[in-house]
Amino acid sequence: MNQHLETAASTDGLQRVVIEPVSRVEGHGKVTLLLDAQRRVKQARLHIVEFRGFERFIQGRPYWEVPTLVQRLCGICPVSHLLAASKACDPFVIGSNRITPTAEKLRRLLHVAQVLQSNALHFFHLASPDLLFGFDDAVPHRNIVGVLQDHRELGLQGIKIRKYGQEVIRTLTGKRVHGTGSVPGGFNRALSVADRDALRAEIGQIIDWCAAALDLARDVFLAKIDEQGAFANFPSLFMSLVRPDGAGDLYDGGLRVKDANGQIVFDHEANASYASLIVEEVKPWTYMKFPHLRALGPEHGWYRVGPLARVNNASFFDTPRAEAARQAFVAWGGGKPVGASLAQHWARMIDMLHCAESIERLLHDPDITGTDLMASGEPLREGVGIIEAPRGTLIHHYRIGENDLISHANLIVSTTHNNHAMNEAVRSVAAQYFDGRELTEGLLNRIEVAIRAYDPCLSCATHAVGKMPLRVELVDEHERPLDLLFKHEDGRIERPAVE
Repeated sequence: MNQHLETAASTDGLQRVVIEPVSRVEGHGKVTLLLDAQRRVKQARLHIVEFRGFERFIQGRPYWEVPTLVQRLCGICPVSHLLAASKACDPFVIGSNRITPTAEKLRRLLHVAQVLQSNALHFFHLASPDLLFGFDDAVPHRNIVGVLQDHRELGLQGIKIRKYGQEVIRTLTGKRVHGTGSVPGGFNRALSVADRDALRAEIGQIIDWCAAALDLARDVFLAKIDEQGAFANFPSLFMSLVRPDGAGDLYDGGLRVKDANGQIVFDHEANASYASLIVEEVKPWTYMKFPHLRALGPEHGWYRVGPLARVNNASFFDTPRAEAARQAFVAWGGGKPVGASLAQHWARMIDMLHCAESIERLLHDPDITGTDLMASGEPLREGVGIIEAPRGTLIHHYRIGENDLISHANLIVSTTHNNHAMNEAVRSVAAQYFDGRELTEGLLNRIEVAIRAYDPCLSCATHAVGKMPLRVELVDEHERPLDLLFKHEDGRIERPAVE
């Protein structure tokens, strides 16, 4: 991919640097840095320039179409949207009842296979070239081809781990990408004993390879701790799902938020209450919103989601090797949440190992080959489904009318949750490496490394359409506010008082 770098002087004497496109991420984005006369970074922004529209064109569709339809948000994590939408649509079929044990375990198996293969794709294909070769390595070499040339066995293991995850998905849904399987009210395909046994035969080797990748991610991070430990390291809140007993859970549970000191801000919040906890702020220079905790406001209420948040938040993991790795991670961090962005890769490999162990356990559960797949109950008209996608917490929220057509849809995807964190990572790295220096490809790559640590899926994150709310703020040369207008989604104009 050809990367475009543009510098231009603006009328206010500042210099604007544009990095476009951001490479080795899913989707299209750009970064702008605003430099003052001394070439210090005055402002840094990650712009998401794609626009898609899923929330609007889902409306008016029959609810039973939605889980399969929303998979088209993404070709990287379609299963995440399939399952979050299935959970959100379950109440339209079974009311407040739960799906059957076999259906839930099949969904869990599908989900951990999705997270396994996505984590493998990100670590081996997208992140490992920077970690193994360094941020200043030659561009033609700093890619998956270079990894296969210099670390052939490692590269092949990454490919095989991902292939195994995709094979589990194909077995359960009929296709590696955009299959079916999970439906409102349960699951529509039973797992045969023969298919289960075929998957069992390989999982032991997959677990060992995941453990080896975890060792590599940890060792590379610790070997370069002076640079990587300080790289885009900043305090924040962390949000993820946990079970009632505090265990990290990818499929179900309540929302937990911890602060940078490890104190719990809230815990075990029900899925249906997400809208009272989280508000999404819109800014005019990007299509991606900025969520934050309503009670803390946009300045203090932003948070991170994803593997780092899951490892920081979980009281324990329910598989032995992943739990041992989590304890080592927590001990290294001194008992407080780890804030280094590049520790995401270490945490992601703990996450991947947890998925592999969970697959093994589920494949030995007798319920997994059951045939009781669909539940029933008194239907409701609203549902919220929350899961932990590979990149973090994923929220789907739907309402239906009397005709069973979707009347309201709201999606908050993992990359959107991380929007503020990614912008903070860009600002932090730009200030550390750009101030007063000449621009080089290696310096530009550091900006991308900071973004890639969050494994952003930019296509997933840009799905709103229609009348977007808009905030317009007028400030003077000293950045003191003079006037403020806010246009709501329904078109109302509000002029709040300026203090």
